Amino acid sequence: MSATPQSRAVTNSSSNPGLERLHTLVRTHWESLSPAERSVCRLLTASPVEQILYSNAQELGTASGTSNASVIRTLRRLGYSGLPALKQEIAAPFTSEVAPDVRLRERIDRMGRDFTSLWDRVVDEARDRVEHVRTATSSEELTRAVQVLAEAGQTVTYGVGSSNIAAEHLALKLNRTGARARTIDTDGFRLADDLLGIHRGDAVVVFAPGRVLPEVEVLLERARAVGAHSVLVTDELTEELRDSVDIVLSAPHTPTGMTAEALTGIIVADALVQAVATIHPDRAVRTSHELTAWRGRLGH
Repeated sequence: MSATPQSRAVTNSSSNPGLERLHTLVRTHWESLSPAERSVCRLLTASPVEQILYSNAQELGTASGTSNASVIRTLRRLGYSGLPALKQEIAAPFTSEVAPDVRLRERIDRMGRDFTSLWDRVVDEARDRVEHVRTATSSEELTRAVQVLAEAGQTVTYGVGSSNIAAEHLALKLNRTGARARTIDTDGFRLADDLLGIHRGDAVVVFAPGRVLPEVEVLLERARAVGAHSVLVTDELTEELRDSVDIVLSAPHTPTGMTAEALTGIIVADALVQAVATIHPDRAVRTSHELTAWRGRLGH
């Protein structure tokens, strides 16, 4: 596959901070690496970013003449939690600088038409993201978020783009445990009306993987102004919005576009809901009983 000029720019280490960091780490640790680990490093630093993004550990191991275990061990020696963490870092410029249609064309060209292989790659990426969200999320921050939601007068959720799926999922599941929750799905002029419904003691949960929109900034401003707690579920915005929110939870997004952006956000939402239910078990059971009864009245 021949990369476009736009994609070549972000695969160059000088314009890709994640790739530049990889090269720096390899130079720093080189003398302490084993021969197999050096082989992996040679492959990683010489390969196009696209090859790394669309390869699993086994494929990289084969290409480097080592093994999938050697790839994982090497990445951990360099300071990464695993291959998904590396992919997240080097893929970031694609999200912000390369047009979606360009990324789609490169993905189609790279993936080919072997449908069995396509299936394996999608499942592998989904599994990698699930494992990454497990290691990337701070247990301390998660505990704080659960406490905030458990004590909130109501939880208001908001999602940027397709992350609204995760926002709606969280509100729906919280309501099913007996907690008051709603989703804001408006933007622009109409959003101002929904902001009026956020009050002191509420919890605002924002799903924003990698882009700060004016709506997000204003929503968080409203939360601060009235004394509502705020939780940010994100991949790339921790540093940018850290001072604007009370709690940050990590939800690594797709490095390639093969799997749903909302996947890890939904997992974070499910963990929050289950924890809130354990804090208020009687309320959760009572609400479940009521929900079942009303479904029965509707013939379901």
